[in-house]
Order: sequence, then C-alpha cells, then structure tokens
Amino acid sequence: MATSTHVSLTLGSDLNQLEVLLEWFNRYRPPLLPLEEWLKLELALAEGFTNAVRHAHRDRPKETPIRVELSLAETMIELKIWDQGPGFDLLSHLRRLPAQIAVDAEGGRGLRLLATIVDELSYTPVDAGGNCLVLRKSVPPPIP
Repeated sequence: MATSTHVSLTLGSDLNQLEVLLEWFNRYRPPLLPLEEWLKLELALAEGFTNAVRHAHRDRPKETPIRVELSLAETMIELKIWDQGPGFDLLSHLRRLPAQIAVDAEGGRGLRLLATIVDELSYTPVDAGGNCLVLRKSVPPPIP
C-alpha cells in the first residue's frame, strides 16, 4: 500500500444493502494485508452498518442515506459510517457493558465486538446533523 486510497459509498437504510456494501468494501482489500485482519474489518463494517439501520434509523424511511468512507494508508485503515439518528454516548455505553455479554442478552454484543476488533472507536455528532462512527485499525507495514 504505497499510496493512500479514499473512497465512499452512500446506501439506503436497508439491511438488504449489506451485500452491496460488502462487495464494495472487498474491492479495496490490500493484497499484503492478512485475510484474517481484513475479515475482522469486514465484520466491524457490517456491524456498524446494521447498527445504523436497526438503531439510528429505526423509525426512518429506507431511503434515509447512510454514507460509508474507507481510507487505506500504509499503516492505517479507517472506516467512517454516517447516520441520521439521534446519537448516544458510545464510550459511556461501552463502560457500562459487562466484560462478558451473555449470548441471550438484549444488546451490547455488537458494540463490544467493535471495541475488540479496532484500535480506535468513536461515535460523535456532526454539524450537519446525525453522527459519525469511526473505526480505525493499525496495520503493520509491509515487509519489503
């Protein structure tokens, strides 16, 4: 990954768009990144998107846009997911979750999963309205 890549995609707020999102994402897999690391990021992206659809856009029409950005650099992969929902304090919510979440728990597993996959996780309001989920993962530099 000698150069950086920055791409974006806007989808409707519909779980049926998940396949489109993942096909788009997989076009940009860096050849030197281990498949296991890429699959973890794919899982984090899917979780972030489905959370936006199910929670942030719960009462909104399917046409409500969700924008996704992917930035690839030499030692960092960043995903951003913008939603139009009311937002919440992600870090406070994560602190309140138990370390181990029961399989039959009503929620929280996805957020805990995100926190374990990525190195940096944030969810903040944006000036234009809505929120931005940021997922950053450091990757080792390629071996020459």
